[in-house]
Amino acid sequence: MTFPPSALRPSSGPARAPRRLDRAARPLALALALALFVSVLLPVLAPASARADGVAAPAAPAVPAAPAAQGPSEQPVELVLATAGLNWEDISEATPHLLCLAERSGTAAMSVGSMTPLTPTRRQGMETLTSGYLGLASQSHRTSRSPQPAEDLVSALPDAPEVVPLDSLPARGADEDPVAPGSERGRALAALDEEVGKQLDAVGGCDSASMGRVLLVSVAPYDPEDSEAVEEGRSPAPGPDRLQVVMDSGFASGSLTSGSTHQEGVVLLTDVVPTILASYGESTPEGLPGQIFEGTPTPADGSGADGSGADGSGADTTDSVVRDTAGIRLATDRSAANVLVDGATWWALGSWLVLPALGLLVLLVPRLAARRRLSAAARAAAVCLPLGPAAGLLAGAVPWWRAEHPALALTAVVWGFALVLSAIALLGPWRRLRYGPAGAAGALLALAVLTESATGSQLQLGSPLGAQAIRGGRFYGISNHLSGMVLAGTMIALLAVCARLTRPRTRVLAVIAIGIVVMGVSAAPTMGADFGGVLVLVPALGLLALMLSGIRVRWWHLLAVGGAAVVAVGGISVLDWLRPPAQRTHLGRFVDQVLSGELFDVIASKAQQNIDQVTTFWPLLGVLLLAAVLWVCSLVPTRTRMVRLAAFDARHPAARPVRIALGVGAWIGYATNDTGAMLLLAALVVSLPLIAAMLPDPVVGARGDTGESDGEAPPGTAAYHR
Repeated sequence: MTFPPSALRPSSGPARAPRRLDRAARPLALALALALFVSVLLPVLAPASARADGVAAPAAPAVPAAPAAQGPSEQPVELVLATAGLNWEDISEATPHLLCLAERSGTAAMSVGSMTPLTPTRRQGMETLTSGYLGLASQSHRTSRSPQPAEDLVSALPDAPEVVPLDSLPARGADEDPVAPGSERGRALAALDEEVGKQLDAVGGCDSASMGRVLLVSVAPYDPEDSEAVEEGRSPAPGPDRLQVVMDSGFASGSLTSGSTHQEGVVLLTDVVPTILASYGESTPEGLPGQIFEGTPTPADGSGADGSGADGSGADTTDSVVRDTAGIRLATDRSAANVLVDGATWWALGSWLVLPALGLLVLLVPRLAARRRLSAAARAAAVCLPLGPAAGLLAGAVPWWRAEHPALALTAVVWGFALVLSAIALLGPWRRLRYGPAGAAGALLALAVLTESATGSQLQLGSPLGAQAIRGGRFYGISNHLSGMVLAGTMIALLAVCARLTRPRTRVLAVIAIGIVVMGVSAAPTMGADFGGVLVLVPALGLLALMLSGIRVRWWHLLAVGGAAVVAVGGISVLDWLRPPAQRTHLGRFVDQVLSGELFDVIASKAQQNIDQVTTFWPLLGVLLLAAVLWVCSLVPTRTRMVRLAAFDARHPAARPVRIALGVGAWIGYATNDTGAMLLLAALVVSLPLIAAMLPDPVVGARGDTGESDGEAPPGTAAYHR
């Protein structure tokens, strides 16, 4: 299979782009601005709190006073009630004592992680409750810095609080939502509520303003008979994990958050010990992973959000006890979204990706791609493929989990957002350019991720592909798979922009300008907080700028670009470390690890996780090898008979440098992140269909063999779009 030599020569004639940024490049800038507007607007519309039982939350009454930040009382924690398996879906009028404590306390849905890989159990959670370190010290990795053996920091306090172990709840059955009162779990829940009432009466009573400060914590989702077998995966978990309940009566109702999550209504189990220590005026020991509980804004007059108070204002003023159910609703909302999102994602994103995947298949088969109408439809479908993940991220703006059929609701929301984004990509003025729709799609994807992170990551906890609290990973910023999407979307958008710019200097300036914005959002601790993203974007964009400038890249250029990445991430991490501990992200905590001499342990741990991923899941290794082969072959298209790609490179000299920079960034991301495989695969899934949609169509000869169209017809003509 060959292609005409003319396809390798830059075109000349009236179709040649002018030296300045012409009218064809302006629509791409419009796409960036429009996507930014949409991405900023959607987080504003996201609900602050909602019910998870299918009933919309009542509107909040008008509050004349300005909101005031909710802070803990100066009273030390007097009583800690510990159970297991208690979810926010269990709290209702059928559990009056639990409901009473929740209404007068700061509340949150709690993520309970484990250092043993699979399932957190009660015995792990009880140790975490007193030591502050995840899981069992005897099973933890050395990078956890957990003392051996575990230290009970709570009992060591003067006038230490009483820790009361309560009975655990049996696992929730598949059809127990809600729990039937006569079931085994229903009876256990009633007994637990009665015991909580007795414990609260012992410290003054739930209705008394003088009640001692109480923490109620559900330390794990399960309490199996053979904990070790469940933790190690030799026995199946009794049911799906759920976020657990935490209440702190030291806060005057409302929602809790912490520096560990930076998300309203979500905290970690490791945050409990620092909170107890702080209530006694003790500082948090160095290396302890958790952060103290923080309150979220509540009305200055103490009024609740739902008008549930005795005087109708939302506040129960009896004995000056403030009651509010807004925190309960938000915690229930967080829990429901995390339970439902995985199953609903298969339907929502899976249904969207079917047609784009078929379109990509058509584009990769020359005889199918040579059919004019089929090829046009396939290009449009392929362009829409990465817009599904973008729509999935934005879906958190709509409380789909409250619907009677959550999977169907999420599917409708994802399709709605995806169709809007697809219309922008396919119907804008840039549609006259072969690379225009793909470039617009890449820009929309990158901007959706970046803007969601820049506005506080408010949508991720309830959206497909977002950070899910149940897994105990990242709760804010740009995680690895999103970082791969940003990398690929940015590179494809830069390819489209550079294709319309003729001067090397103008192309370099475009890369620098867009790169500064992308890296700034990705790296800022208050936005993307993406440590690995800086190590990816700086080398990739720096290398691309060098290649587009016409400079012959030498080894010292590569060394300088790599050094710039290290300096950038180090400087940002130090700036984050200089902030108060409660405000730091993992960037600042990395500095703590370096100062304590654990740098090599962290590097070894990340490398080991990457190795474990490919050795325990062999199909992933096969996909990574395929990605490597595709990338290498795309760099020498004439030798690997990628004729259409070679013709595209000849028409657009920026195409090959973009692919080089994209591959370098993706493989650096794989090597420097603990889940780097997800970053690399996300970049592949985004870039492959968009690049395929840019390629010229094959031309079928008289005897049925396929040649290649060089795509040199004037833009907007029928011949150009063949």
